[in-house]
Amino acid sequence: MKDALLATVTEEVAAVQAFENLLVEEEKALIAAQPLPALPSIIENKTALTERIAVLEKARDAQLNELGFPGGFVGMEAAAADDRAIAEQWALLTAAARRAKQGNNNNGVLIRTRMDYNRKALAALQVAPSKSGFYGPDGRVPGG
Repeated sequence: MKDALLATVTEEVAAVQAFENLLVEEEKALIAAQPLPALPSIIENKTALTERIAVLEKARDAQLNELGFPGGFVGMEAAAADDRAIAEQWALLTAAARRAKQGNNNNGVLIRTRMDYNRKALAALQVAPSKSGFYGPDGRVPGG
């Protein structure tokens, strides 16, 4: 049964590392002048990986319970204390998860910054000119 747990944690490591790679792609897209073409496929892949990671986490918790450990972090810490291979994969998983969380937080800041910039740009474009002689929304000079 420990072999199944090790296999699940190893698979989780690969999935979280793939998620990290997607976050790097997302960051590059968010920094680009035209992010829109790249974002839909990144979001689709992130969603699929998030779902896969959730399935693996549930499987890991079930395997921990079958081995007599509680689920979650506490159970993995206990299982890792008894098995060097599991401990190594668990260390890789927790490190990858920390990096992914930080990458996700960074991308959230980039998204909020871009949204704020877009809001300000839209507000600036919507301000009616105070002087006559400027062209209106129809491209014509008012009163002309």
